[in-house]
Amino acid sequence: MTIGLDDVLAAAERIAALAFQTPLRGSEWLSAQGVNVFFKLETVQPTCSYKIRGAFNAVQRLAEEGSADQRLVTASAGNHGRALAYAASIFDIPLVVFIAEDAPRTKAEAIARSGAELRPCASYDEAERQAKAFAKDGGGVYISPYSHPDVIAGAGTIGLELAEQQPDLDAVIVPIGGGGLISGIGIAMKALSPSTRVIGVEVAASCPFTKSLEAGRLVTIDVRPSLADGLTGNLDPDTVTLDIVRDVVDEIVVVEEEDVRQALAAVVANEHLVIEGAAAVGPAALLSRRIQAKGNVAVILTGANIDMGTLAALLR
Repeated sequence: MTIGLDDVLAAAERIAALAFQTPLRGSEWLSAQGVNVFFKLETVQPTCSYKIRGAFNAVQRLAEEGSADQRLVTASAGNHGRALAYAASIFDIPLVVFIAEDAPRTKAEAIARSGAELRPCASYDEAERQAKAFAKDGGGVYISPYSHPDVIAGAGTIGLELAEQQPDLDAVIVPIGGGGLISGIGIAMKALSPSTRVIGVEVAASCPFTKSLEAGRLVTIDVRPSLADGLTGNLDPDTVTLDIVRDVVDEIVVVEEEDVRQALAAVVANEHLVIEGAAAVGPAALLSRRIQAKGNVAVILTGANIDMGTLAALLR
């Protein structure tokens, strides 16, 4: 499977009326001497995460191909399911979402409100296995949350916007879960701004890319709970993202849970922005000095779907 800049450009045109071009906002708080930090505010998207880009692109493609009358199936930690449910509701397409039973309630409730059928599973890994099996048995068209060409191309539209909003960008810092977001952004940035470093951030509780790249092959990891719930889980054995990440990502760092907790609270306090755990890993990497940044640096704030009880406890 080859995904290129043309696919990302086509995705941008396809989703223009449905997803926002999000602001790139400077952070006086996080900027230091020699570093100008900008936040890419995907938190303001419909469904409050970047996932709407890939979801709309995938559903629009199905509509263009005349396949939009089929039921859709996906697995999700929450944000992809919410975005796909929103897109499916606009096109009046039924959707089944296999979801980890410990997914944040705010995400699961939003999926249900959009009319999708929820099927809770013991873990995200199990949700992915069951969703793929259900689709293979004729249950519907499977849309992976990260290993799908239209989902990756949709996520890559963030890279197009970054190249336009800040042409002299030295680095972009991207959270990594299944790798669809950083794959799409990396494809766009390497085509439009080859000198921009693409840096990924995983959490110590779930770092399959770090372990797999070290091993030279896809490996299975022991996944632990994390505040960055949207980033946890093993990679689909059939994923295309490992090879893409190997080609377009310059560096991957790993942050600890305490780094994520402190960064999330600090973003809320200093930037007055609500973010979820997955969105906090970029600021965490800078605050903990896992990344030695310089020049102009963009940090992707991927989503805002955090349970209010969790947020309140962190801020206390």
